[in-house]
Amino acid sequence: MEKLIFKTSLRCSGCVKAITMGLESIKEGRNWHVDLESDDRLLEVEAIADIGEKVIENVKKAGYEISRL
Repeated sequence: MEKLIFKTSLRCSGCVKAITMGLESIKEGRNWHVDLESDDRLLEVEAIADIGEKVIENVKKAGYEISRL
């Protein structure tokens, strides 16, 4: 299992809801969590493969900034 970490521009639970469908559509993804309390609004994704580009694509498609750490 791989753990991927991203810095995002997500600000609230509504933002998280906006990316939910996109992230859940990635079959190799298992669990994910956004830490809205951190300064970098970290998105942590557990996956069975490197799905970093798919995560970035889906979050950007929802209108948010994201970069891999």
